[in-house]
Amino acid sequence: QVQLVESGGGLVQPGGSLGLSCAASGIIFNLYTMGWYRQTPGKQRELVADITSGGTTNHADSVKGRFTISRDNAKKTVYLQMNSLKAEDTGVYYCSAQPPVSTAIRSWGQGTQVTVSS
Repeated sequence: QVQLVESGGGLVQPGGSLGLSCAASGIIFNLYTMGWYRQTPGKQRELVADITSGGTTNHADSVKGRFTISRDNAKKTVYLQMNSLKAEDTGVYYCSAQPPVSTAIRSWGQGTQVTVSS
């Protein structure tokens, strides 16, 4: 029943911008922490940014000042605006929905490819 549908991935040149969206269904969206993770070549899946149900945001040091996470509770959607993209940002980006209870099972989207290349 839980569904996270991602969109916005693609190919972009260094210095360019890209916006990702994740539409959620099957959950009480307002209660969930939403996040973006990425699987970068040669590295494990890592947190890019997340945002709590109360709107508190956290961004990885590597993307601070370039990426911005936001959410629209009315649309049950979380966004990731990516600016000044670098080749190191290349990877598969995953949307995550974390229930309010930390021990509960996290849900994941299918992943969307972001490639930054000339």
